Amino acid sequence: MANESILIVDDEKLVRWSLRKKCEEWGYQVLESEDGMTGLRMVREESPDLVLLDVRLPDIGGVEVLQRLKDSGDARAVVMITADPQLDDVKAAIRLGAFDFVGKPLNFDELAVTIENALETTRLRTEVESLQNEARRQAGDINVVGVSSKITELMKFVRKVAASEASTILIQGESGTGKDLIAKAIHYESRRANKPFVAVNCSAIPETLMEAELFGHERGAFTDAKAMKKGLFEMAHGGSLFLDEIGELSIFLQAKLLRVLEDQKIRRVGGVRDIQVDVRVIAASNRDLERAVQEERFRQDLYYRLAIISIFIPPLRERKEDILPLVEFFISHYNRAFRKSIRGLRPDTQRLLLGYDWPGNVRELKNAIERAMILEEEKELKPEYLPFSVSHPKTTGTAFEQLSSSPTGSEQLPDGRRLPSLGIPEGGTSLEEIERTMVSLALEKAQNNQTHAARLLDISRDALRYKMKKFGFLPAEAEEAATPT
Repeated sequence: MANESILIVDDEKLVRWSLRKKCEEWGYQVLESEDGMTGLRMVREESPDLVLLDVRLPDIGGVEVLQRLKDSGDARAVVMITADPQLDDVKAAIRLGAFDFVGKPLNFDELAVTIENALETTRLRTEVESLQNEARRQAGDINVVGVSSKITELMKFVRKVAASEASTILIQGESGTGKDLIAKAIHYESRRANKPFVAVNCSAIPETLMEAELFGHERGAFTDAKAMKKGLFEMAHGGSLFLDEIGELSIFLQAKLLRVLEDQKIRRVGGVRDIQVDVRVIAASNRDLERAVQEERFRQDLYYRLAIISIFIPPLRERKEDILPLVEFFISHYNRAFRKSIRGLRPDTQRLLLGYDWPGNVRELKNAIERAMILEEEKELKPEYLPFSVSHPKTTGTAFEQLSSSPTGSEQLPDGRRLPSLGIPEGGTSLEEIERTMVSLALEKAQNNQTHAARLLDISRDALRYKMKKFGFLPAEAEEAATPT
């Protein structure tokens, strides 16, 4: 409170004196002005946290002072002072955004509460704006890392699209290129940034549930509809709805979506009335939607509606100058996450990363760096901690598959490489024993985190769970869930 300041704008010297005395007793810094024009200048120069503004002033009225403040975009709290709280100009001041008004003669107990409430509102607004700015920083283009001309031009176009009034945008690109990041950047760079960003993966929700998920349902619309539920369109009102993998929508839902895009109205499942919505729809697909249209798997009219603004994200293999900046970003991220202090890459590791085509794009690169960061115990990432597909790009199959195909029956891979990073024992050990040891050591390295252990072994999590069951590493209650891939 001691750092907060109040500007008193009143032409009565005695009122200003009494207000100053009380405000200073309450711990505020106090500024004074006897007319409106001086008050406006002091707001610009001194930037007080709150203004106590008399309605009647000798030059311009308090309402006009307030109007000028609001016209300039000033959002600070203003409390009006008046001898007649029924005046029309007091009502006008409230409509213009004055926080409150107090009457003369002043009730200082009431005034103290009003001032504290007004300043608390300002503090909360400042905190919310700070959080929103942080959300924009984290979800906007700051995490779209790259120095290539392709990514630079892409982000220029993204900002232009974000600032537009386009209601539908289509993002296309291979899996793992970062379509979700571009969608967030569009939202957080737009006038909708303070409204919801709602995302849904259209391939992750069963077709039978998707309509209710998108449009909501009324109570009793179907067997399990115990209460009314708003859909994603209503939840995203005023903001953006990100429909990832839109190519997975059924033809029936494509038709319903087209109607919503045209009319900006939805109807809940089981409902009888239309609900107006204001939503920017950002759709994404890693499929060739034009081919899907030709094959009659995607509606042509919906495609043309979505593709009014179309954004294509180039694959990582076409912008290899972005690989090392991305690696630096991921190392910094995982240093914080894993409490490590990895400085960078060994030269041979760097050559492998730059020489690989990255069919899984940025997502595959991120996973590769995460794996290496988990295993690395020195200051630079070594090649042996990269996934097998990256360190041996011309060899197909996982480390397990390579091991199983070895005619020697030893722990040595077909290219002669051993697996020292997991401490595989040497000697005449059977393939099954080697496999068991690999699973055991991977789980130990990953501290029994199955997702991380699967990445270390370069296999799927389901495959890992099957092998855990096979070798007796799963608790009895979890065995039923482990099935082979």
